[in-house]
Formats: sequence, structure tokens, C-alpha cells
Amino acid sequence: MNIPANLKYTKDHEWVSLDGDIATVGITHFAQKELGDIVYVEVETLDQTLEKDEVFGTVEAVKTVSDLFLPLSGEIIAFNDTLESTPESVNSDPYGAGWMIKVKISNRDEVDSLLSNESYKELIGA
Repeated sequence: MNIPANLKYTKDHEWVSLDGDIATVGITHFAQKELGDIVYVEVETLDQTLEKDEVFGTVEAVKTVSDLFLPLSGEIIAFNDTLESTPESVNSDPYGAGWMIKVKISNRDEVDSLLSNESYKELIGA
């Protein structure tokens, strides 16, 4: 299972890539595998400031809809709008073309609460 070492993770199966105070967020390989074929990604929180763990959107698979939880407090500054026409990118490339949002983080200390790839592997039993 693909769990890149350069990313941070949440217990809700989101991944985070940090570049200064900008965090790119998506769902993990494990999450997309558990969900199955993803048919729709909805994010209606663009340009909003949310707190850590608030719902920022939903991902819809053939059999289920799951909430997406913000891993770090901040303003959602970008949505990967290519997912509107190709939501299957989340399945085929969850850490690349399948990214979901970019967040301008407001509390750098929250980064310490994220999981390393080793801790995430333990969480999912990989």
C-alpha cells in the first residue's frame, strides 16, 4: 500500500502536504480503496475559514458518501476542479492528480497533531 513518507496523515484518512503555510489535502490510498470507485467530490467551502476537524466536503463512491474532515484550521483557498470531470483521479492517483483542496493554515501548532507515515501505517495495520 502506498503511504508516502513525505506526507502527514489524519486518523480520518486524509493526507497533508505542507509548503510553508499552505497545506494540500486529499484522501489516502487506503481511504480510496475502502470507498471503491469514486464518482463525485463536492467541496462547497472554497474561500471559507474552517476549524480543524470541521467537514469541508464529501466524497461519493458507488455505494456510499463520506464526509471529508479538515486536518488543519485555515482558509480553503483552492479546490481541484478537475475532480468535477474526472473524480476517478482520486482512485488512480490519490497523492497527485487526486488532491482535493489547498488550505492557508492559521495555526501551525496543529501540524504536530498529524500522524507520520509510520504512525498511519500502524493505524491501518499496514
